Amino acid sequence: MGFDELSKEQQIMVSMRKVLSTIIKEVTPKPGEIYPLSEQTVNDIRLCLTLIMTREQELAKAEGKTNLSRPHYADEPQNTHTVQIQPRKDN
Repeated sequence: MGFDELSKEQQIMVSMRKVLSTIIKEVTPKPGEIYPLSEQTVNDIRLCLTLIMTREQELAKAEGKTNLSRPHYADEPQNTHTVQIQPRKDN
């Protein structure tokens, strides 16, 4: 389902989540640098993202949709393994 096919409320939720996530990415300092946001601001952003996620889940449930996808982190163990296949050399 594309963005334009979502209800206005769903579009707002998606847009707010994306904007907050982008802000977090842009202000996250490199290792050793000072974090520019106060602890209260970080907690408020977490609360907003939690509320957005909860409302998105409520809207999906009301439409009879289930969302089994979850975010994955770079350091999270993977359930799949990539296997490199070498072409067979015919003699």
